[in-house]
Amino acid sequence: MEMKPKPWAQRAALWGPVLLWMGLIFYLSSLSSVPLPQTFPGIDKVAHLGAYSILGFFIFRALRGSGARFRTAAFVAVIAGSLYGASDEWHQSFVPGRDVELGDWLADTAGAALAILPGAWIYGRD
Repeated sequence: MEMKPKPWAQRAALWGPVLLWMGLIFYLSSLSSVPLPQTFPGIDKVAHLGAYSILGFFIFRALRGSGARFRTAAFVAVIAGSLYGASDEWHQSFVPGRDVELGDWLADTAGAALAILPGAWIYGRD
């Protein structure tokens, strides 16, 4: 006999990673400085790209798992990632030692967009 997961458990499995990752980004944005190895100029942009590609992937995964079509999931994941990046930059404007950078937000948006590539490969297109 196969047991079906409960709807709340399915939603938690899909959306939990999104919320946890957003919380981690918010926490790191609350720090006066994020400990990044200064291996090359622009390492912070690479960190933004990576963090938001993970966020974009989690959003895309949650949407596809909730039944959204590929184009809808891709569009919403990129827009949501970009908007969260913009709110993250605004949040940083209130943190001592941090400032708002257009380049960070562009890296956030690019990261969310790049996440669609592995998402399409894993979850398919329709």
